[in-house]
Amino acid sequence: MITHWRNGNRLELLENGEAYYPRLFAAIAAAREEVLVETFILFDDPVGRQFRDAAIAAARRGAAVRITIDGFGSADLDATFTAPLLEAGVHIHVYDPVQRLFGQRTRIFRRLHRKLAVIDRRLAFCGGINLSHDHLRDFGEQSKQDYALQIEGPVVADIHRTMLEVLAPPPRRWRWLRRQRLAPVSPQQQPQDGPAVAAVVIRDNDRHRADIERLYRLGIRAARHDIVIANAYFFPGYRLLRDLRHAARRGVRVRVILQGNPDMRFVQWAANTLHDYLLHAGVRIYEYCERPMHAKVALIDGDWLTVGSSNLDPLSLFLNLEANVFARDHGAAAALRDSLEHLLAAHCREIDPATARRRTLVRQLLSYLAYHATRRLPAFAGWLPAHAPTRATLPQAAAGEMREP
Repeated sequence: MITHWRNGNRLELLENGEAYYPRLFAAIAAAREEVLVETFILFDDPVGRQFRDAAIAAARRGAAVRITIDGFGSADLDATFTAPLLEAGVHIHVYDPVQRLFGQRTRIFRRLHRKLAVIDRRLAFCGGINLSHDHLRDFGEQSKQDYALQIEGPVVADIHRTMLEVLAPPPRRWRWLRRQRLAPVSPQQQPQDGPAVAAVVIRDNDRHRADIERLYRLGIRAARHDIVIANAYFFPGYRLLRDLRHAARRGVRVRVILQGNPDMRFVQWAANTLHDYLLHAGVRIYEYCERPMHAKVALIDGDWLTVGSSNLDPLSLFLNLEANVFARDHGAAAALRDSLEHLLAAHCREIDPATARRRTLVRQLLSYLAYHATRRLPAFAGWLPAHAPTRATLPQAAAGEMREP
């Protein structure tokens, strides 16, 4: 695990699209040199079109604008959406474009699930919010609850470098040399007067396969007073579950916020199989019931926090490309604590161990089978025909549909 902790950062928590989109779009509108954006989902909807307009305006001012979208999550974009971007000089990169088989998208594993942005190498964003209308409350009952960070300081350079490496993955034997050439701005060139110590931590299918999970576990094992985890898809490995149980048994207040109004019912059922194991150790479990929970955040002891794209499930922990920012910062942690405490008080129901479904022999067997079948998903995926993820760049001369080069 390679983690570069940087001093002197400034972090601001942004809750939901109402806070995130105005900040992102205003930053793009002020860009003069460069706009880098990565997202799993970019939809042709009110939010996607507003983002498109901001990117076009930045490109026409002379900024270098590069957008990287995932070929599975953004597979439905067509030429009517991409043509104005390409005509303005925006570079659109597609991570592992998919083909359709009988109308269905293929290559569902090892996706680019990150949500990152860097503006003029000075301002960055990291979180779980896609560029789509369903992160705004006016979308309706299925609008999502989620978070992002606005970041200034030395860690911005690390985020920038991480994004460039996805665009130009180096050959293994020259990786160290290519990393030096890709370095955009050294952390020492960034302002260092902020209060936060922070690091961007990625998960990939090369040298960083378990970094995010390890940072979670280190934080949990160091906790002394309080742990709050809010996670959309909660089905972590045994070691992380064991660390949560041990924390609760040594007197730490451990609270986990899960989906009570899920967008995928199987996710809720799978998480339910873990309830007995955690509740009997003193972990308190809540279900967020106002709308779908899409958050991927955690808070420990009032100053340790993480915000990013990684769920605590097999897809995020073992297959997808993910990015989280981990930090120690009292200001951002206080904002996250206030938000999570409000959710707990106003929109969550606690699962009472006394009234939870009893741990019968049949239920234990089903829980065991569901847990291990899901945890073995990466191995099952490995049995499928292997392919190295490709990167396609849409031709600027002709605004055609997304396709492999």
